[in-house]
Amino acid sequence: MGFTFAIGDIHGCLAQLKELLGQVEDHAPSGHVVFIGDYIDRGPKSRGVLDLVMAGPRKEGWRWTALKGNHEDMMVRAHQNSGHDEILWIDNGGRETMVSFDGYVPPQVLSWCAHRPLILVDEHRIFVHAGVDETLPLEGQRERDLIWKRFAGDDDGEFWGRHLCHGHTPLPGNPQTVGNRTNIDSGCVFGGELTCAVFDDDEPGGPIEFLKVPF
Repeated sequence: MGFTFAIGDIHGCLAQLKELLGQVEDHAPSGHVVFIGDYIDRGPKSRGVLDLVMAGPRKEGWRWTALKGNHEDMMVRAHQNSGHDEILWIDNGGRETMVSFDGYVPPQVLSWCAHRPLILVDEHRIFVHAGVDETLPLEGQRERDLIWKRFAGDDDGEFWGRHLCHGHTPLPGNPQTVGNRTNIDSGCVFGGELTCAVFDDDEPGGPIEFLKVPF
């Protein structure tokens, strides 16, 4: 039996991430960790979170996939274009990120953030930061939907015969599964929890359990 562990929006909550990864590694001797994006902004330790995730798995037998969130995209655009893009990022948590980097985000960090994959599709599931547009083919999804789409709490879908796992929209009751969709943004940086959804790679459907660390 193999497992995939999907970790929700981190937003600079480094202590909670370290504790959650410890729970993940205690759960199984090996597996695949999928980070759903939004490593940075608002929280106090964005640099530490990026350093940890960029370094990759800490133990043999593990594989990590780090997806792009809208906050990574905002940071990259802010460094490419002054003016509106810079103000948008700073006003949405970028100020805390700049403090964590002592006022300078290195080019290699910006490049890593810019080149994160937008979506991960396996036999049974779709992992993405924000959402998908079912009016388009799976292979023809738009970046804006993948990192910015909002689902209402009761939204469901067919999702091309797969279970959709995403973050981006913190709602009361998260993490929660509604039909064929699981939202794992539990608003850790807002005083909630950092959440990991555990999936059995051999079985279709939603998570078999959740791992959680409070703020």
